[in-house]
Amino acid sequence: MKSGWRISFFFIAIIVAALSFWNYKNRVYDWDMPGYIGCLYNLKFPDAPDTIRTLTYQEIQRKAPEDQFRDILGIKPADKARQAFAKNTRAFNEQLSYYQIKVGYNLGILILYESGLSSPDAVTFLSIISYFISGLLLFYILKIIFPENYIMAIILTIAIMLLPPMTYMSRVATPDMFIMQFLLIFMIGLIMKWKAWIIFLILFAITFTRPDYVPFTLSYLAVATGYEYFKNKKIHFGFIIQAIILFILYVVIMNICGYPGWKHLFYDTFIHRREFISGTPPDFSFNDYLFIIYQKIIYFKKVTVTSVGLVLLTFYLTKDTWIRTLAVFVLVNIYIKFLFFPHSSGLRFFFGYIVLLIIIFLYALGKKYNGFKLRKIA
Repeated sequence: MKSGWRISFFFIAIIVAALSFWNYKNRVYDWDMPGYIGCLYNLKFPDAPDTIRTLTYQEIQRKAPEDQFRDILGIKPADKARQAFAKNTRAFNEQLSYYQIKVGYNLGILILYESGLSSPDAVTFLSIISYFISGLLLFYILKIIFPENYIMAIILTIAIMLLPPMTYMSRVATPDMFIMQFLLIFMIGLIMKWKAWIIFLILFAITFTRPDYVPFTLSYLAVATGYEYFKNKKIHFGFIIQAIILFILYVVIMNICGYPGWKHLFYDTFIHRREFISGTPPDFSFNDYLFIIYQKIIYFKKVTVTSVGLVLLTFYLTKDTWIRTLAVFVLVNIYIKFLFFPHSSGLRFFFGYIVLLIIIFLYALGKKYNGFKLRKIA
């Protein structure tokens, strides 16, 4: 059986590597790329804002197909804000605060850039590396869930890695694929029942990489605290200390990066993308917010049906209170994220959570049917 798993791991590594190569060949130079490259050059040339903007667009032009570069410039389709970012140093520089807060992701780009890659290649290659590592981590998780059925582990790994949101995330310049690795390690920690402080280090890495995941990391600690209390009738003060540390980390990153705040992000994303953050104030009422939520949730059906369906199936398969609690915890975080950032058409923003629900469902399935291992005939 051990030799079977070694062969399976080798096979899945080749398959995921081939998929990674294919996705890299079909990488997309999207309009988020200038923001992350701008953050990179801001570290290299902190006192030369004009140089940062000029280099950013020159390097992208060298690599990107013509149609994708025109989209980045806001020429076709026409976008006045993107045109301003490309031509006006102040407009471009003010936008960087939205991207600088992804500290861990930007650090990964910097490491690849310093290793000799061009700035656009560093951004796109980071997503590809993350895709490959995520595939191996996913296979390892499925090996734990189905310890005597490597064929099922192989099939499920390939099926998940071929899902359109997964392949799309590997091709674009966003931290969505990068954060997937940490979410999968988090699930390994839960399944393997790692010590609380090791789980905390993973939560720290998630928050450091993407501070907008702080509702996820803090709510997990709240759920773990509540579960410990109801199970053993005692408060785990270690979880409270961990939550305080993560919150402090979040506040420090927000302040150091000069993040303008959620209201600015919401206004620029869902109401009107401003050329200058310091210009028109992001004024909108609570009724405006509710109207946008109402509009977006109508198109959130795919995520709702998928996530709720996975939770219901998990509840059907297991009566384990902790597994059920984790399923609900992830589901609630999907809607917390939606309320803060209701990008209903962007499945990639929520897909990391959906993968967690898939794993929890498969874990419950494996437990119920004993890992689908073959039974000897008596």
